[in-house]
Amino acid sequence: MPRRVMQGVVVKDAKDKTISVLVERSVKHPVYKKYIKRSKKFLAHDEANRSRQGDVVSIVESRPFSKRKTWVLLDDTGASVQGVSV
Repeated sequence: MPRRVMQGVVVKDAKDKTISVLVERSVKHPVYKKYIKRSKKFLAHDEANRSRQGDVVSIVESRPFSKRKTWVLLDDTGASVQGVSV
């Protein structure tokens, strides 16, 4: 079974080897046929502590590291997003 890969913005990097990634996606409303933004935060494992708040990163599914942390950092595109608020 293929692993899911998602792209999002790092919103928190305070913990050791853990980052919080905000992933946004567009969903079409079933009745009104308009696109709505949906977002969810995921905890991801960052072994080298290289990601900082505002970085755009890719994460991939992996084995569970803890109760909520089941994603691992795939790569860091290096781009920073200004004005990210959660």
